[in-house]
Amino acid sequence: MRNRVYPFYFVVGALMLYLVFFVLPSLMGFFYAFTDWNSYSSDVNYVGLANFELIFSSDQGYLHYISNTVIFTLVTIVLKTVIALGLAVLLTQGLRRLAYVHRMVIYLPAVLPMLAVSLIFKSILNPATGLLNTLLRGVGLDFLAQKWLVDVSWAMPSVIGVDTWKGVGYIMVILIAGIEAIPREYFEVAAIDGASGWKTFRHITLPLLMPVLAVTTVLNLLYGLKVFDIIFVLTHGGPGRATDTVYTAIFDEFSKGRYGVATALSSLLFLVMIGLGYFVIRVMHREVEA
Repeated sequence: MRNRVYPFYFVVGALMLYLVFFVLPSLMGFFYAFTDWNSYSSDVNYVGLANFELIFSSDQGYLHYISNTVIFTLVTIVLKTVIALGLAVLLTQGLRRLAYVHRMVIYLPAVLPMLAVSLIFKSILNPATGLLNTLLRGVGLDFLAQKWLVDVSWAMPSVIGVDTWKGVGYIMVILIAGIEAIPREYFEVAAIDGASGWKTFRHITLPLLMPVLAVTTVLNLLYGLKVFDIIFVLTHGGPGRATDTVYTAIFDEFSKGRYGVATALSSLLFLVMIGLGYFVIRVMHREVEA
């Protein structure tokens, strides 16, 4: 069938919606990031880089929020990627019996609403009446019972654990698709040559999976940098400010009516996400080409 070139006006409606609801608000956000826009005055004055100087000043706590965001992002990327990769290899090259059932069970948390998951785990991790501590005490492991979400030392690891549990199935499914797209002939030749499972993984599966790993890394990176809902429900940024991230800080600034600082934070995060996403894709694709 002859290829048809459709008129440009077919996409005009979608482009207009995109411009009005995404591009225009983004440009306005960049503009207001350089102003003192707030809920206490109707006047909006240009203040230059004052909002960004406030963000990077050590006495305001924003650097702590940025540090928490970076820690959450890096740890969840590593945990989700390593666990999901192990499960993907196991369910495609190892465990064959009821493989699709196992995939479904592991993927199931990914389709559950984040609000529901957070509320359930908030109950499970309750230090006094939660299921986890009750089970630990019931089997004589009282020393393992912790104040999971209310202890400064355990709050962030608890949030990271919940987020990893929910998201690892989604990454696993993507990696399974990548592994199954690798030609079977490579594995057959490796088996004929007597290559062990580890050498097959290291020299065939992992290199050919790098483009897919680049995609999952970027997805995890973008998600981690803008994480909000799971932290807001589980800890509300507490105890103290132990689990506050950039997006919870943005939420707090908007709640306080300091719109200029909030838009400066969100604009800064937007630029960081674009830069890091581009950097990760370039680096991982360079490794593939090498």
